[in-house]
Amino acid sequence: MRRVLVTGGSGFLGSHAVAALAARDDVAHVVSADLRTPATVPDGVIAVRLDVTDADAVRDAIATHRVDTVVHLAAIVNPGTLDEETERRVDVDGTRHVLEACVDGGVRRVVISSSGAAYGYHAGNPVPLRESDPLRGNEEFTYSRHKRLVEELLATYRHDHPALEQVILRIGTILGPGVANQITALWDAPRLIRVRGSEGPFVFAWVDDVTGAIVTGATGTATGAFNVCGDGRMTVADIADRLGKRTLDVPAGLLAGALRVGRALRLTVHGPERVGFLRYRPVLDNTRLRTELGYTPRYTSREAFEEWLRVRA
Repeated sequence: MRRVLVTGGSGFLGSHAVAALAARDDVAHVVSADLRTPATVPDGVIAVRLDVTDADAVRDAIATHRVDTVVHLAAIVNPGTLDEETERRVDVDGTRHVLEACVDGGVRRVVISSSGAAYGYHAGNPVPLRESDPLRGNEEFTYSRHKRLVEELLATYRHDHPALEQVILRIGTILGPGVANQITALWDAPRLIRVRGSEGPFVFAWVDDVTGAIVTGATGTATGAFNVCGDGRMTVADIADRLGKRTLDVPAGLLAGALRVGRALRLTVHGPERVGFLRYRPVLDNTRLRTELGYTPRYTSREAFEEWLRVRA
């Protein structure tokens, strides 16, 4: 019977994970921890206020509730909206505080939400990417760099504290009811931007499938890193076609220059580093998710996109 604490428990993904864990017969206790007050809390769930940048507060929460499993979902989900130092305190330092508290509190298992961004956005990335491929999160792209730094921190803890079981979920683009973010905003334009010479592939994960992977990771025995996404991929052209729109092909240099000027004029938070994000998106292989973690996504990437369109309408 697990006693689980979920950081970021009031967020979009966290609230789904909290509800799914609370419904499990093999989970005795669920603590939803977040800076935000949840709109609703499932029966039996305890909601606590927690800032992962406060190391003592994280340690106290784990000790007070005698937690044996931590699902760490607290993270910056819209990079560039805060200053870089604040994003690092949440993503990197916050994860360090969680890991330190897990070791001090005798936690048995930690599930971490990482991202395909940890592999980086590079022309030479294998297609598809497997969990054994190198993590080369781009230095110039804060979000990608932070995901790489978190994974390097996790590798250190695997070496120094092998008793703490790790499940690392490298998640593709999450879609679900009400999802509207920097990525979906790209699809609202009259024409979808595509970097000339690039397909701009996306792998999608429906929120219930991400939740399923989290619950399987928290309650199972498998450890390691797992790519989380539906089968297949969709290109920018595929998405444009489904939306009844056309693409706008822009040379990489021209787009980088436009973003550089736009950020200098404070017209956008995005800079030239986002060209790689659009040009070399990681395509993830989910074989290990199915065969080793033991979770098979219900939705393919295309089905997840179709469902997002349906619930949005």
